[in-house]
Amino acid sequence: MWRYLPDLLARPVPRYTSYPTAAEFAPLDGPAALRGALAALPSGPRLSLYLHIPFCREICWYCGCNTARANRAERLSAYLEALRAEVALLAREVPRGFALSRVSLGGGSPNALAPEQLLDLMDAVEAGFGRAPELSIEIDPRTFTQGFAEALAQLRPTHASLGVQTFDRRLQERIGRVQDEEAVRRAIAWLREAGVASLNLDLMYGLPGQQVADVEAACARAVALGADRVALFGYAHVPNLVKRQRRIAADALPGPETRFRMAEAGHAVLTRLGFEPVGFDHFARPGDGLAIAARARTLRRNFQGFTDDDADAVLGLGASAISVLPTLLLQNEKNSGRYRMRTLAGRLAGACGIERSAEDRARGKVIADILCHGEALLAPCCDDADVERALLPFRSARLVEVRQGRLLLAPDARPYARAIAAAFDRYRTQPQDRFSSAI
Repeated sequence: MWRYLPDLLARPVPRYTSYPTAAEFAPLDGPAALRGALAALPSGPRLSLYLHIPFCREICWYCGCNTARANRAERLSAYLEALRAEVALLAREVPRGFALSRVSLGGGSPNALAPEQLLDLMDAVEAGFGRAPELSIEIDPRTFTQGFAEALAQLRPTHASLGVQTFDRRLQERIGRVQDEEAVRRAIAWLREAGVASLNLDLMYGLPGQQVADVEAACARAVALGADRVALFGYAHVPNLVKRQRRIAADALPGPETRFRMAEAGHAVLTRLGFEPVGFDHFARPGDGLAIAARARTLRRNFQGFTDDDADAVLGLGASAISVLPTLLLQNEKNSGRYRMRTLAGRLAGACGIERSAEDRARGKVIADILCHGEALLAPCCDDADVERALLPFRSARLVEVRQGRLLLAPDARPYARAIAAAFDRYRTQPQDRFSSAI
Protein backbone atom coordinates (compact mmCIF):
# COMPACT_ATOMS: atom_id res chain seq x y z
CA MET A 1 0.00 0.00 0.00
CA TRP A 2 1.04 3.57 -0.63
CA ARG A 3 1.81 5.55 2.53
CA TYR A 4 -0.91 8.12 3.19
CA LEU A 5 0.70 11.30 4.54
CA PRO A 6 -2.13 13.84 4.51
CA ASP A 7 -0.05 16.82 5.59
CA LEU A 8 2.04 16.47 2.43
CA LEU A 9 -1.07 16.49 0.24
CA ALA A 10 -3.02 19.23 2.00
CA ARG A 11 -1.95 22.09 -0.26
CA PRO A 12 -3.80 22.37 -3.60
CA VAL A 13 -1.28 22.47 -6.43
CA PRO A 14 -1.37 22.87 -10.23
CA ARG A 15 -1.35 19.90 -12.58
CA TYR A 16 1.76 21.44 -14.22
CA THR A 17 0.77 20.91 -17.82
CA SER A 18 3.01 23.94 -18.29
CA TYR A 19 5.43 26.04 -16.32
CA PRO A 20 4.70 28.79 -15.61
CA THR A 21 1.07 27.71 -15.28
CA ALA A 22 -1.91 29.43 -16.87
CA ALA A 23 -2.53 31.14 -13.53
CA GLU A 24 0.40 33.40 -14.39
CA PHE A 25 -0.88 34.42 -17.82
CA ALA A 26 -1.39 38.14 -18.39
CA PRO A 27 -2.42 40.25 -21.39
CA LEU A 28 0.35 40.75 -23.93
CA ASP A 29 0.90 41.63 -27.58
CA GLY A 30 0.31 38.11 -28.78
CA PRO A 31 1.21 38.46 -32.47
CA ALA A 32 4.52 40.16 -31.73
CA ALA A 33 5.37 37.71 -28.97
CA LEU A 34 4.56 34.74 -31.18
CA ARG A 35 6.69 36.01 -34.06
CA GLY A 36 9.62 36.49 -31.69
CA ALA A 37 9.23 33.01 -30.22
CA LEU A 38 8.96 31.41 -33.66
CA ALA A 39 12.10 33.22 -34.79
CA ALA A 40 13.95 31.80 -31.76
CA LEU A 41 13.20 28.18 -32.69
CA PRO A 42 16.04 26.01 -33.98
CA SER A 43 16.51 25.68 -37.72
CA GLY A 44 14.05 23.27 -39.33
CA PRO A 45 11.88 22.92 -36.22
CA ARG A 46 9.44 20.10 -35.57
CA LEU A 47 5.98 21.54 -34.99
CA SER A 48 2.71 20.10 -33.76
CA LEU A 49 -0.71 21.68 -34.10
CA TYR A 50 -3.54 21.58 -31.60
CA LEU A 51 -6.98 22.62 -32.89
CA HIS A 52 -9.59 23.43 -30.26
CA ILE A 53 -13.28 22.75 -30.92
CA PRO A 54 -15.07 24.43 -27.98
CA PHE A 55 -18.44 22.73 -28.51
CA CYS A 56 -20.20 19.62 -27.27
CA ARG A 57 -23.57 18.16 -28.16
CA GLU A 58 -24.11 17.56 -24.44
CA ILE A 59 -22.43 19.39 -21.54
CA CYS A 60 -21.15 17.34 -18.59
CA TRP A 61 -21.45 18.90 -15.15
CA TYR A 62 -17.90 18.10 -14.02
CA CYS A 63 -16.13 19.51 -17.09
CA GLY A 64 -13.74 22.44 -16.64
CA CYS A 65 -12.95 22.80 -20.35
CA ASN A 66 -13.80 25.85 -22.42
CA THR A 67 -16.83 24.45 -24.20
CA ALA A 68 -20.44 25.33 -25.00
CA ARG A 69 -23.44 23.49 -26.38
CA ALA A 70 -23.40 22.85 -30.13
CA ASN A 71 -27.09 23.61 -30.49
CA ARG A 72 -27.05 25.95 -33.49
CA ALA A 73 -25.61 25.02 -36.89
CA GLU A 74 -24.75 28.62 -37.73
CA ARG A 75 -22.75 28.93 -34.51
CA LEU A 76 -20.47 26.05 -35.50
CA SER A 77 -20.17 27.28 -39.09
CA ALA A 78 -19.14 30.76 -37.97
CA TYR A 79 -16.54 29.35 -35.60
CA LEU A 80 -15.07 27.07 -38.25
CA GLU A 81 -14.81 29.97 -40.69
CA ALA A 82 -12.69 31.78 -38.11
CA LEU A 83 -10.62 28.69 -37.34
CA ARG A 84 -9.80 28.14 -41.01
CA ALA A 85 -8.80 31.81 -41.24
CA GLU A 86 -6.44 31.36 -38.29
CA VAL A 87 -4.91 28.28 -39.90
CA ALA A 88 -4.09 30.33 -42.99
CA LEU A 89 -2.72 33.23 -40.90
CA LEU A 90 -0.49 31.02 -38.80
CA ALA A 91 0.78 29.06 -41.80
CA ARG A 92 2.29 32.30 -43.12
CA GLU A 93 4.20 32.83 -39.85
CA VAL A 94 5.90 29.49 -39.25
CA PRO A 95 9.62 29.16 -40.04
CA ARG A 96 10.70 27.76 -43.37
CA GLY A 97 11.82 24.18 -43.39
CA PHE A 98 9.62 23.10 -40.50
CA ALA A 99 8.44 19.50 -40.14
CA LEU A 100 4.89 18.84 -38.99
CA SER A 101 4.93 15.96 -36.51
CA ARG A 102 1.34 15.73 -35.25
CA VAL A 103 -2.09 17.33 -35.49
CA SER A 104 -4.39 16.99 -32.49
CA LEU A 105 -8.07 17.88 -32.32
CA GLY A 106 -9.54 18.44 -28.89
CA GLY A 107 -12.28 20.28 -27.13
CA GLY A 108 -14.99 20.18 -26.21
CA SER A 109 -15.77 17.40 -28.61
CA PRO A 110 -14.41 17.45 -32.15
CA ASN A 111 -17.20 15.06 -33.11
CA ALA A 112 -19.64 17.88 -32.43
CA LEU A 113 -18.73 18.78 -36.03
CA ALA A 114 -20.52 17.32 -39.02
CA PRO A 115 -18.37 14.88 -41.05
CA GLU A 116 -18.03 17.33 -43.95
CA GLN A 117 -16.98 20.09 -41.54
CA LEU A 118 -14.21 17.86 -40.20
CA LEU A 119 -12.93 17.17 -43.71
CA ASP A 120 -13.10 20.85 -44.73
CA LEU A 121 -11.12 21.85 -41.64
CA MET A 122 -8.44 19.25 -42.23
CA ASP A 123 -8.20 20.28 -45.89
CA ALA A 124 -7.39 23.79 -44.67
CA VAL A 125 -4.74 22.43 -42.31
CA GLU A 126 -3.14 20.36 -45.05
CA ALA A 127 -3.15 23.32 -47.44
CA GLY A 128 -1.32 25.47 -44.91
CA PHE A 129 0.98 22.98 -43.17
CA GLY A 130 0.98 19.74 -45.13
CA ARG A 131 -0.16 16.38 -43.79
CA ALA A 132 1.22 15.21 -40.45
CA PRO A 133 2.30 11.60 -39.99
CA GLU A 134 0.23 11.45 -36.80
CA LEU A 135 -3.35 12.58 -36.16
CA SER A 136 -4.93 12.51 -32.72
CA ILE A 137 -8.56 13.22 -31.85
CA GLU A 138 -10.76 13.33 -28.74
CA ILE A 139 -14.16 11.64 -29.08
CA ASP A 140 -17.37 11.76 -27.07
CA PRO A 141 -18.81 8.25 -27.55
CA ARG A 142 -22.36 9.45 -26.78
CA THR A 143 -22.53 11.45 -30.01
CA PHE A 144 -20.05 9.58 -32.20
CA THR A 145 -21.67 8.51 -35.45
CA GLN A 146 -20.70 6.07 -38.16
CA GLY A 147 -20.68 8.93 -40.66
CA PHE A 148 -18.15 10.84 -38.60
CA ALA A 149 -16.07 7.67 -38.21
CA GLU A 150 -16.06 7.16 -41.98
CA ALA A 151 -14.93 10.74 -42.55
CA LEU A 152 -12.24 10.31 -39.92
CA ALA A 153 -10.99 7.17 -41.66
CA GLN A 154 -10.16 9.26 -44.73
CA LEU A 155 -7.72 11.23 -42.56
CA ARG A 156 -5.84 8.12 -41.35
CA PRO A 157 -5.94 8.83 -37.59
CA THR A 158 -3.24 7.28 -35.41
CA HIS A 159 -4.40 8.22 -31.89
CA ALA A 160 -7.81 8.69 -30.30
CA SER A 161 -9.04 9.37 -26.80
CA LEU A 162 -12.53 8.47 -25.58
CA GLY A 163 -14.12 10.32 -22.69
CA VAL A 164 -15.61 7.57 -20.51
CA GLN A 165 -15.02 8.68 -16.88
CA THR A 166 -17.05 5.80 -15.41
CA PHE A 167 -19.08 2.82 -16.60
CA ASP A 168 -21.41 2.96 -13.58
CA ARG A 169 -24.84 4.38 -14.46
CA ARG A 170 -25.41 5.52 -10.87
CA LEU A 171 -22.25 7.62 -10.97
CA GLN A 172 -22.91 8.85 -14.50
CA GLU A 173 -26.20 10.34 -13.37
CA ARG A 174 -24.44 12.22 -10.58
CA ILE A 175 -22.06 13.97 -12.99
CA GLY A 176 -24.45 14.60 -15.87
CA ARG A 177 -22.84 12.16 -18.29
CA VAL A 178 -25.04 9.15 -18.97
CA GLN A 179 -23.75 6.77 -21.63
CA ASP A 180 -24.24 3.04 -21.96
CA GLU A 181 -21.30 0.73 -22.47
CA GLU A 182 -22.55 -0.21 -25.92
CA ALA A 183 -21.83 3.35 -27.10
CA VAL A 184 -18.23 2.96 -25.92
CA ARG A 185 -17.90 -0.46 -27.55
CA ARG A 186 -19.30 0.86 -30.82
CA ALA A 187 -16.96 3.87 -30.79
CA ILE A 188 -13.95 1.64 -30.16
CA ALA A 189 -14.89 -0.62 -33.06
CA TRP A 190 -15.34 2.31 -35.44
CA LEU A 191 -12.04 3.90 -34.37
CA ARG A 192 -10.16 0.65 -34.90
CA GLU A 193 -11.75 0.33 -38.36
CA ALA A 194 -10.62 3.90 -39.08
CA GLY A 195 -7.02 2.88 -38.37
CA VAL A 196 -6.45 4.10 -34.81
CA ALA A 197 -3.58 2.08 -33.32
CA SER A 198 -3.28 3.90 -29.99
CA LEU A 199 -6.56 4.25 -28.14
CA ASN A 200 -6.89 6.01 -24.78
CA LEU A 201 -9.82 5.85 -22.37
CA ASP A 202 -10.24 8.67 -19.85
CA LEU A 203 -11.42 7.58 -16.40
CA MET A 204 -12.00 9.58 -13.22
CA TYR A 205 -11.85 9.00 -9.50
CA GLY A 206 -13.16 11.22 -6.72
CA LEU A 207 -16.68 11.36 -8.19
CA PRO A 208 -19.74 11.86 -5.97
CA GLY A 209 -20.85 8.59 -4.42
CA GLN A 210 -17.89 6.70 -5.90
CA GLN A 211 -16.18 3.90 -3.95
CA VAL A 212 -12.74 2.32 -4.32
CA ALA A 213 -14.33 -0.77 -5.83
CA ASP A 214 -15.96 1.38 -8.52
CA VAL A 215 -12.55 2.64 -9.63
CA GLU A 216 -11.15 -0.88 -9.69
CA ALA A 217 -14.06 -2.07 -11.81
CA ALA A 218 -13.73 0.83 -14.26
CA CYS A 219 -10.01 0.21 -14.77
CA ALA A 220 -10.54 -3.49 -15.35
CA ARG A 221 -13.36 -2.76 -17.79
CA ALA A 222 -11.20 -0.31 -19.78
CA VAL A 223 -8.53 -2.98 -20.19
CA ALA A 224 -11.10 -5.60 -21.19
CA LEU A 225 -12.46 -3.25 -23.88
CA GLY A 226 -9.00 -3.07 -25.47
CA ALA A 227 -7.60 0.30 -24.41
CA ASP A 228 -3.93 0.88 -25.21
CA ARG A 229 -3.74 3.75 -22.75
CA VAL A 230 -5.73 4.77 -19.69
CA ALA A 231 -5.68 8.22 -18.12
CA LEU A 232 -6.98 8.09 -14.55
CA PHE A 233 -7.72 11.64 -13.45
CA GLY A 234 -8.77 12.89 -10.05
CA TYR A 235 -11.95 14.97 -10.30
CA ALA A 236 -11.18 18.61 -9.43
CA HIS A 237 -14.22 20.18 -7.73
CA VAL A 238 -13.82 23.95 -8.13
CA PRO A 239 -17.38 25.30 -8.45
CA ASN A 240 -16.11 28.81 -7.69
CA LEU A 241 -14.36 28.66 -11.08
CA VAL A 242 -16.56 26.21 -13.01
CA LYS A 243 -20.19 27.14 -12.46
CA ARG A 244 -21.62 23.98 -14.02
CA GLN A 245 -20.01 21.98 -11.21
CA ARG A 246 -22.51 23.51 -8.77
CA ARG A 247 -24.92 20.82 -9.94
CA ILE A 248 -22.68 18.19 -8.35
CA ALA A 249 -23.44 17.37 -4.71
CA ALA A 250 -20.31 18.42 -2.83
CA ASP A 251 -21.36 16.52 0.28
CA ALA A 252 -21.27 13.25 -1.70
CA LEU A 253 -17.64 13.68 -2.81
CA PRO A 254 -15.10 11.22 -1.37
CA GLY A 255 -12.75 12.54 1.29
CA PRO A 256 -8.98 12.98 0.81
CA GLU A 257 -7.95 9.55 2.10
CA THR A 258 -10.58 7.79 -0.02
CA ARG A 259 -9.35 9.69 -3.09
CA PHE A 260 -5.83 8.58 -2.24
CA ARG A 261 -6.94 4.95 -2.00
CA MET A 262 -8.82 5.26 -5.29
CA ALA A 263 -5.68 6.40 -7.10
CA GLU A 264 -3.75 3.59 -5.42
CA ALA A 265 -6.36 1.00 -6.39
CA GLY A 266 -6.44 2.15 -10.00
CA HIS A 267 -2.65 1.92 -10.15
CA ALA A 268 -2.73 -1.58 -8.67
CA VAL A 269 -5.37 -2.90 -11.09
CA LEU A 270 -3.81 -1.44 -14.22
CA THR A 271 -0.26 -2.55 -13.43
CA ARG A 272 -1.51 -6.01 -12.46
CA LEU A 273 -3.20 -6.24 -15.87
CA GLY A 274 0.04 -5.46 -17.67
CA PHE A 275 -0.04 -1.69 -18.09
CA GLU A 276 3.01 0.40 -17.28
CA PRO A 277 2.60 3.56 -15.18
CA VAL A 278 3.43 6.73 -17.10
CA GLY A 279 3.91 9.84 -15.02
CA PHE A 280 1.48 10.04 -12.11
CA ASP A 281 -1.90 9.42 -13.77
CA HIS A 282 -1.38 7.75 -17.16
CA PHE A 283 -0.92 4.06 -17.96
CA ALA A 284 -0.05 2.30 -21.20
CA ARG A 285 0.52 -1.14 -22.63
CA PRO A 286 4.27 -1.87 -22.93
CA GLY A 287 4.22 -1.66 -26.74
CA ASP A 288 2.37 1.65 -26.88
CA GLY A 289 4.36 4.77 -27.80
CA LEU A 290 3.62 6.39 -24.44
CA ALA A 291 5.15 3.52 -22.46
CA ILE A 292 8.09 3.37 -24.87
CA ALA A 293 8.71 7.10 -24.38
CA ALA A 294 8.57 6.71 -20.60
CA ARG A 295 11.18 3.92 -20.68
CA ALA A 296 13.38 5.87 -23.12
CA ARG A 297 13.09 9.03 -20.98
CA THR A 298 11.69 11.01 -23.91
CA LEU A 299 8.27 11.47 -22.29
CA ARG A 300 6.93 15.04 -22.39
CA ARG A 301 4.16 16.89 -20.60
CA ASN A 302 1.97 19.58 -22.16
CA PHE A 303 -1.61 20.85 -22.07
CA GLN A 304 -2.81 17.51 -23.41
CA GLY A 305 -1.17 15.64 -20.51
CA PHE A 306 1.71 13.19 -20.83
CA THR A 307 2.73 12.70 -24.44
CA ASP A 308 5.26 11.01 -26.69
CA ASP A 309 5.16 13.96 -29.12
CA ASP A 310 8.74 15.21 -29.57
CA ALA A 311 7.92 18.51 -31.33
CA ASP A 312 9.96 21.62 -30.56
CA ALA A 313 6.73 23.63 -30.29
CA VAL A 314 2.98 23.02 -30.12
CA LEU A 315 0.94 25.72 -31.86
CA GLY A 316 -2.61 26.10 -30.59
CA LEU A 317 -5.41 27.18 -32.90
CA GLY A 318 -8.96 28.04 -31.90
CA ALA A 319 -10.58 29.98 -29.09
CA SER A 320 -8.65 29.54 -25.79
CA ALA A 321 -6.05 27.23 -27.40
CA ILE A 322 -2.55 27.51 -25.95
CA SER A 323 0.72 27.54 -27.88
CA VAL A 324 3.79 26.15 -26.15
CA LEU A 325 7.18 27.35 -27.36
CA PRO A 326 10.53 27.31 -25.53
CA THR A 327 10.40 31.06 -24.84
CA LEU A 328 6.63 31.64 -24.78
CA LEU A 329 3.31 30.33 -23.55
CA LEU A 330 0.51 32.05 -25.46
CA GLN A 331 -3.25 31.64 -25.15
CA ASN A 332 -5.72 32.66 -27.81
CA GLU A 333 -8.69 34.88 -27.12
CA LYS A 334 -11.07 32.77 -25.01
CA ASN A 335 -14.40 34.22 -26.13
CA SER A 336 -15.51 32.61 -29.40
CA GLY A 337 -17.12 35.80 -30.68
CA ARG A 338 -14.07 37.97 -30.07
CA TYR A 339 -11.84 35.20 -31.41
CA ARG A 340 -13.83 35.24 -34.64
CA MET A 341 -13.60 39.03 -34.93
CA ARG A 342 -9.80 38.91 -34.56
CA THR A 343 -9.07 36.17 -37.05
CA LEU A 344 -11.51 37.34 -39.72
CA ALA A 345 -9.90 40.78 -39.43
CA GLY A 346 -6.58 39.15 -40.35
CA ARG A 347 -5.08 39.23 -36.84
CA LEU A 348 -3.43 36.38 -34.99
CA ALA A 349 -5.54 35.34 -32.02
CA GLY A 350 -2.98 35.27 -29.15
CA ALA A 351 -4.23 37.49 -26.33
CA CYS A 352 -2.51 36.52 -23.09
CA GLY A 353 0.33 34.40 -21.83
CA ILE A 354 3.83 34.73 -20.46
CA GLU A 355 7.28 35.02 -21.96
CA ARG A 356 9.45 32.38 -20.34
CA SER A 357 12.69 33.58 -18.83
CA ALA A 358 15.82 31.44 -18.61
CA GLU A 359 14.93 30.73 -14.99
CA ASP A 360 11.38 29.74 -15.98
CA ARG A 361 12.77 27.29 -18.52
CA ALA A 362 15.23 25.82 -16.02
CA ARG A 363 12.58 25.39 -13.33
CA GLY A 364 10.12 24.09 -15.90
CA LYS A 365 12.54 21.37 -16.93
CA VAL A 366 13.02 20.30 -13.32
CA ILE A 367 9.25 20.17 -12.77
CA ALA A 368 8.66 18.25 -16.00
CA ASP A 369 11.44 15.76 -15.23
CA ILE A 370 10.02 15.11 -11.76
CA LEU A 371 6.57 14.41 -13.21
CA CYS A 372 7.76 12.46 -16.26
CA HIS A 373 10.77 10.56 -14.93
CA GLY A 374 10.65 10.67 -11.14
CA GLU A 375 14.01 12.43 -10.93
CA ALA A 376 15.63 15.66 -12.04
CA LEU A 377 19.04 17.26 -12.28
CA LEU A 378 18.68 20.36 -10.17
CA ALA A 379 19.39 23.59 -12.00
CA PRO A 380 21.53 26.21 -10.23
CA CYS A 381 18.50 28.51 -9.89
CA CYS A 382 16.73 25.79 -7.91
CA ASP A 383 19.41 25.58 -5.26
CA ASP A 384 17.99 28.08 -2.82
CA ALA A 385 16.61 28.23 0.71
CA ASP A 386 12.97 28.30 -0.41
CA VAL A 387 13.33 25.07 -2.36
CA GLU A 388 15.22 23.40 0.46
CA ARG A 389 12.54 24.43 2.95
CA ALA A 390 9.74 23.17 0.70
CA LEU A 391 11.48 19.83 0.13
CA LEU A 392 12.29 19.21 3.80
CA PRO A 393 8.99 17.45 4.70
CA PHE A 394 9.37 15.12 1.71
CA ARG A 395 12.98 14.36 2.60
CA SER A 396 11.99 13.69 6.21
CA ALA A 397 9.34 11.25 4.98
CA ARG A 398 11.97 9.53 2.79
CA LEU A 399 9.99 10.33 -0.35
CA VAL A 400 12.90 12.15 -1.99
CA GLU A 401 16.64 12.35 -1.69
CA VAL A 402 19.25 14.57 -3.30
CA ARG A 403 22.31 12.73 -4.55
CA GLN A 404 25.12 14.47 -6.43
CA GLY A 405 22.89 17.36 -7.43
CA ARG A 406 20.05 15.11 -8.61
CA LEU A 407 16.64 14.87 -6.96
CA LEU A 408 15.40 11.28 -6.82
CA LEU A 409 11.84 10.28 -5.94
CA ALA A 410 11.34 7.09 -3.94
CA PRO A 411 9.28 4.29 -5.51
CA ASP A 412 6.29 5.17 -3.30
CA ALA A 413 6.48 8.92 -4.02
CA ARG A 414 4.29 8.77 -7.16
CA PRO A 415 1.14 10.17 -5.47
CA TYR A 416 3.18 13.08 -4.11
CA ALA A 417 4.83 14.01 -7.41
CA ARG A 418 2.80 17.19 -8.03
CA ALA A 419 3.33 18.37 -4.46
CA ILE A 420 7.06 17.72 -4.77
CA ALA A 421 7.22 19.55 -8.10
CA ALA A 422 5.53 22.56 -6.50
CA ALA A 423 8.65 23.07 -4.38
CA PHE A 424 10.33 24.46 -7.52
CA ASP A 425 7.47 26.80 -8.47
CA ARG A 426 8.46 30.38 -7.68
CA TYR A 427 5.02 31.74 -8.61
CA ARG A 428 2.96 29.89 -6.03
CA THR A 429 1.65 32.94 -4.17
CA GLN A 430 -1.84 32.96 -5.75
CA PRO A 431 -4.94 31.95 -3.75
CA GLN A 432 -4.98 28.19 -3.44
CA ASP A 433 -8.58 27.76 -4.50
CA ARG A 434 -7.43 28.13 -8.10
CA PHE A 435 -5.95 24.63 -7.97
CA SER A 436 -7.10 21.10 -7.30
CA SER A 437 -6.22 18.49 -4.72
CA ALA A 438 -2.68 17.12 -5.06
CA ILE A 439 -4.23 13.70 -5.67
